[in-house]
Amino acid sequence: MTGIGADANASTWEDFTEYHLVFAKEDLDKVVDIESDRFRNLYYEKQAFQTEAGAIYGEYRKLITNPYAVLNERMQNLAYDVHTYKHTGIGFEEDIKAMPNGFDYSRTFFQRFYRPENAVLLIVGDIDVPSTLKRIRKSYDTWEKGYVPSLVQQEPPQRKERKQEISYAGKTLPILDVAFKGDAFDPSNKDVVAAYLLGDLAFGQNSEIYKRLVVKEQRVQSISPSFPTNRDQPLFEITAVIKKEEDVVPVQNEILAAVEQFKNVPVSAKQLDDLKSRNKYSFLMGLDTPDHVCEAVMRLIAITGDIDAIDRLYTAYDTITPPDIMNAARKYCTAERRTIIVLKGTH
Repeated sequence: MTGIGADANASTWEDFTEYHLVFAKEDLDKVVDIESDRFRNLYYEKQAFQTEAGAIYGEYRKLITNPYAVLNERMQNLAYDVHTYKHTGIGFEEDIKAMPNGFDYSRTFFQRFYRPENAVLLIVGDIDVPSTLKRIRKSYDTWEKGYVPSLVQQEPPQRKERKQEISYAGKTLPILDVAFKGDAFDPSNKDVVAAYLLGDLAFGQNSEIYKRLVVKEQRVQSISPSFPTNRDQPLFEITAVIKKEEDVVPVQNEILAAVEQFKNVPVSAKQLDDLKSRNKYSFLMGLDTPDHVCEAVMRLIAITGDIDAIDRLYTAYDTITPPDIMNAARKYCTAERRTIIVLKGTH
């Protein structure tokens, strides 16, 4: 890969691991040959595995020096009881520390998950599609099925609000994270599609609370929503970096008040239509390079196995009305679904 000048990387998310390559099109055959061999016949020595496991622990130790990483780790652990979303993509520290002893398990993991019926191959660029598909079928033809799904436990309903204040061993402004249990990605679920729009309407850079707290009053350094598309029940989160510790509770109250407003007062049709248009054209304008196309579409393809999920999502956006936004706020933004964490620096 280095010899052909390819940019190779990988990352693990809550629902999938992706291997990412950017290379010249004249090297397509070589890349297909190398990648198909890796996923069909991967072999590694115990010592190499243990060395890499140590590197992962080093990565974790570096990551956890970031206050947002600390906050995210604690939020997922507090919000979930049994689902694997309880830990972040990199995992609990005690599990990472034990990884050097997991060589045999790693082999069974590879055998169970690295199978064709559990994989999506996405190729974007100036390629001839028929000949590329022919080449792929030839290289991957002997890859045998054998995927064994994980026994992921269903998260039980949350019955009451959860709250925690945590310390960060370093200097940082206070960070407030307000999270609500959402629903899994499903373009046919009008509530979840409306919730994606609700996040931007209520807490995006054009929202009233952003204009007031960040721009006008400047009590908050930043406020942003994260309403992700996950295979299972995600957290719909609002994160605020607050300039003064005494403003934490007032800002929290204003965030909750903004949520209540969207439950009771319909957003204007123009504001909603403007957001739909902005989202659609932002997505389309982002498809300007092969790399950006992959970044834009790979998540929905990975969690659904279907590129049509993108069209179905944007078609569903067009059907959302102001009452749908109110219904989504009333369904998801309740005290029973809510988890709040405040992170403060120790010096």
